[in-house]
Amino acid sequence: MNHTNGILLESGTNELEIVEFEVQHNKFGINVIKVKEIIQPKTVIPVPHSHPYVKGLIQLRGEVLPVVDMARVLGVKEEETATSKYIVSEFNQQKVIFHVHNVTQIHRISWDQIDKPSEVYTGVHSGIIGVIKQQESMILLLDFESIMLEINPETGIRVEQVKKLGPRERSNKKIVAAEDSPLLRKLLNDTLKEAGYEDVEFFENGADAFRYLESVAEESGDIKDSVQLVLTDIEMPQMDGHHLTKRIKSHPKLQALPVIIFSSLITNDLKHKGEMVGAEDQISKPEIAELILKIDQHIL
Repeated sequence: MNHTNGILLESGTNELEIVEFEVQHNKFGINVIKVKEIIQPKTVIPVPHSHPYVKGLIQLRGEVLPVVDMARVLGVKEEETATSKYIVSEFNQQKVIFHVHNVTQIHRISWDQIDKPSEVYTGVHSGIIGVIKQQESMILLLDFESIMLEINPETGIRVEQVKKLGPRERSNKKIVAAEDSPLLRKLLNDTLKEAGYEDVEFFENGADAFRYLESVAEESGDIKDSVQLVLTDIEMPQMDGHHLTKRIKSHPKLQALPVIIFSSLITNDLKHKGEMVGAEDQISKPEIAELILKIDQHIL
């Protein structure tokens, strides 16, 4: 199966396409937007003292890319099968290859068909962000950003970038933030506090965030008296960030709220999706200092 980012989904429909793959006959999924192509395995050059998840490096069309073995990530037996594939991915401004045991098909589904993982699988270090139930099985959506953060912490949100902005007072400003990853919610919370934004209401999906905003709007004459800005990820169960933004911008009492999309999926090729739904700004993770400056700009 070969695939490139020719995704045709209209922005804001709350739909996504996922590539289903297998590791030890268990089913997992990755957002098509993250997938550049799917190739046959190539010879890997081991790298001394690399992270345990990393098999080594390969050269692909002039680029040297790391290969992450998903069997190692998931703690199951490594194997090279006749159906093994390399998923070439790009997100968080980095390219990486994931070695999986098989790639089976592409599904087009709605985010509201994706359930939150049970409490057993949630927590700051959970590797699962959603569950797609099928008749006799289920597909687990993995948190690839957290996997890469564990391999290379330098690719994550770093509070020290914000400290360079100097002392700030923003405690009278209220932000509503939608982010499904517990790890990133904690990092964002710590970083926003460092930047002076102490009043941040976090939600783990766009649906919960929108319900909260609607309730606040009903109670207040002007929503901006209660909330000054919305910050949202894109990939979230129940309601994604593009659909959340579209709902806000089409709501008579909420449309004045500035919305900033903060996601690993912000690229030059995909920025038009956020523009189509009316987002004021779009910042790629992990550019936290740039995010803070944009919040400052829109929250006045």
